[in-house]
Amino acid sequence: MFTRTELLNRRHLLATLCAAAGAVSTPSIAQNRARRARSEPAPETYYAERADAMRFADDMAARRGLPADWVRGMIGQAVFLPNVPRLMLPPPRGTAKNWRVYRSRFIDPVRIRAGVRFWERNRATLARAESQFGVPPEIVVGIVGVETIYGQVMGNFRVIDALATLTFDFPPQHPRAQARQAFFQDELEQFLSLAQRTGMDPLSPLGSYAGAMGMPQFMPSSWVRYAIDYDGDGRIDLWNSETDVIGSVANYFVGHGWQPGLRTHYPVRLAPEAQMDTLLAPDILPSFSADSFAAKGALAMDGGLSHPGKFALIELQNGDPARPGNEPEYVAGTENFYVITRYNWSSYYAMSVIDLGQEVMLAMRG
Repeated sequence: MFTRTELLNRRHLLATLCAAAGAVSTPSIAQNRARRARSEPAPETYYAERADAMRFADDMAARRGLPADWVRGMIGQAVFLPNVPRLMLPPPRGTAKNWRVYRSRFIDPVRIRAGVRFWERNRATLARAESQFGVPPEIVVGIVGVETIYGQVMGNFRVIDALATLTFDFPPQHPRAQARQAFFQDELEQFLSLAQRTGMDPLSPLGSYAGAMGMPQFMPSSWVRYAIDYDGDGRIDLWNSETDVIGSVANYFVGHGWQPGLRTHYPVRLAPEAQMDTLLAPDILPSFSADSFAAKGALAMDGGLSHPGKFALIELQNGDPARPGNEPEYVAGTENFYVITRYNWSSYYAMSVIDLGQEVMLAMRG
């Protein structure tokens, strides 16, 4: 175990050595310290003080072929963030979803204007990505806008602290606690392996409370699998290189099955006798052909009858349905709609991405 003074000395030395390696661009240590001081209270618990964390570090080092002292040093300098486990808990049961309220968080004049500027700066890169990957510019623009307002809000949590907190202190009352904790254990391993391989300082990057990084908010595993050096400068920089961001987001979608030229959704008309329980049972997973969709009382409009793939009936609730004007809205989601939900498992999220991209595109044309 280390004393607090020894931890701080080791942290300073390791940060200096890692920064000198510098193969991956990250925010400066000084900037991170200042921003973290504004967003987080003084840490109380270092994971070096936790026997379970040190055992994990030793096991990880053995599995990944990494220097054990380095892994122990990095995990040992992570601190417990007491607010993060609470942020992971789902809303209380009975909380009504509201699509109009959710949409208003992302579709607003500030974000649209920022999206126009992003599109104008990167017109050629967005066209190149569409040609190479088949992902339309408005989808990429929608993702980056919803995630971080085009880099304006990328998170103030130190990534290693967030990932360590969710690895060792995931809230046990979460309905999927075991699976989610295992997910974050893997993300912590991916993050440290990435840092060791590229020379990135693991103590420097800031991100979301879940450990997502950069303008597109990639988790470490997504960074490893899908982030690409799209500007050709020899490094991947999802914090500062909009070109790398665009190429990486498009590559992410292709990796999850994006089909070029396929629409994301169609308007739908529901018959009074529509078999709603059957239609909604698969949730966002496309499960019905156009014919079987129609046979169950859901008619995909605006060319949807000739859609060659599968549909999912997407329900967007608007609060308490018993109140007048709060009726749910519905669309017929395609396989490409489902691909967008691989970024965030939510039909509300996917529709916000689509709508923001469309609004920015309309503003560009106007």
